[in-house]
Amino acid sequence: MKEILPNEVHALMMGNTPIHIIDVREVDEVKAGKMPNALHIPLGLMEFKMQDLDKSKEYIMVCRSGGRSSRAAQLLENHGYKVVNMMGGMNEWEGPTE
Repeated sequence: MKEILPNEVHALMMGNTPIHIIDVREVDEVKAGKMPNALHIPLGLMEFKMQDLDKSKEYIMVCRSGGRSSRAAQLLENHGYKVVNMMGGMNEWEGPTE
C-alpha cells in the first residue's frame, strides 16, 4: 500500500491537479473539522459505499492517526481501487480544515 505524509498532501492541495480525499473517521470526529473537500465515508460504511467511487481516480485515505485509513485503503485496494494512506492522519495535519 502506498503512503503519503500530511505535508505532501498539503502540497498536492496547493497544486493545480485535483486530488480526492476520503475521511473515514466517525461523524463526531469530522464535526471537529475535516480537510477541505474531503468526502466523508466512515470506515464501517466503506464496504457498502465503495461502489460509488470511481476506480479511475486515486484516493487519499485519512483518519485520526492513520490506522483506520490504512484498513480502508487495504479494503479498497483489494477491490481494485487506487489508494494512498495518509500517515499520521488528522493528528499530524497542519493544513486548512472546514
